[in-house]
Amino acid sequence: MRHLILEEPFSRPAKWSPMLAWFALVATVMAVLLIRFNRVDYPSGFVALGAGLAIAVVAVGMSLIGFVRIWQEGRRGLGSAIKGLVIAALVLGYPAFMAAKAVTLPAINDVSTDTDDPPLFSRSRAALDARSGRVPPDVPPEAREMQRAAYVQIAPLTLDIGPAEAFALVQKAAANLGWRVIEAVPPGGRIGVGRLEAVDRTFLLRLPDDITVRVRPRADGTRIDIRSASRFGSHDLGANAARIRQFLEETSGLALALN
Repeated sequence: MRHLILEEPFSRPAKWSPMLAWFALVATVMAVLLIRFNRVDYPSGFVALGAGLAIAVVAVGMSLIGFVRIWQEGRRGLGSAIKGLVIAALVLGYPAFMAAKAVTLPAINDVSTDTDDPPLFSRSRAALDARSGRVPPDVPPEAREMQRAAYVQIAPLTLDIGPAEAFALVQKAAANLGWRVIEAVPPGGRIGVGRLEAVDRTFLLRLPDDITVRVRPRADGTRIDIRSASRFGSHDLGANAARIRQFLEETSGLALALN
C-alpha cells in the first residue's frame, strides 16, 4: 500500500523575500552607479535609489512575516526567509549607519570656521559655472549655533607666516585632498585678502560640495578660514565638518614641514 506523504506548505512571504531582496540590491547598485558616474540627473537618481531601499525594507518585512508563519504554522521556507533577510541587510546596512549619524549630528549642511563672519562664495563667472549658477545661501544664526555646539573643534587656523606663503600652502593642501580648484585669488591688492574656490565630492555618490577658503593677513601672521556647503539635502551627516578638519590638518602639517 502506498503512503501519501504530505509536505508542509511553503511560506509565501518567505518565498518572496529573497526575490525582492535581490531586486532591491540590483536596483540600488544601479542607482548608485548612475549617480556616481553622472549618468542620470540627480532627482531621478535619488528616486531610483529610494525605490531600491524601499523594496529592501519590504523584503525585510516579508522575511519577518515568513518567520512568524513558519513558527506558528510549521510551514517550510526558513532558509529562504533567512536568505532574503541577509541580502536586504546588505542593501540597508550603509543607509542605516548614515541614519544613525543623522540622529546624533545636527541637521545642517553648511559649516564654517568663522560662524560670525563666514567666508562668502565667489560670484565670478568661473565659480558660478562650476556651481551650475548656485550660490550657497546665508546660514541662519540658529544653524550656526547648532554648529558651534556640535563641532567645537572647527575653528580658524592662524599661521605665523606671511599671507603669500600661507596661500601657497592652501593651494597645495587643496591639491593633496583632491579638490577641483575653480578659482584662486592670491592675497594682495587694496584689502589684501586671498580666496580659493573649489569643489569636492562625497565618498560614495560623488555628489558635489562647494568650498571657499579665505586667507586674511594679520599683524602676527595669517588667518585662514574655510567654509564647506552641500548642494543637496538639509543634513550633511557630518561630511562638511570632516572635510574642514581634513583641510586644517593638511594645511597645519604643510606649515610644520616648513620649519
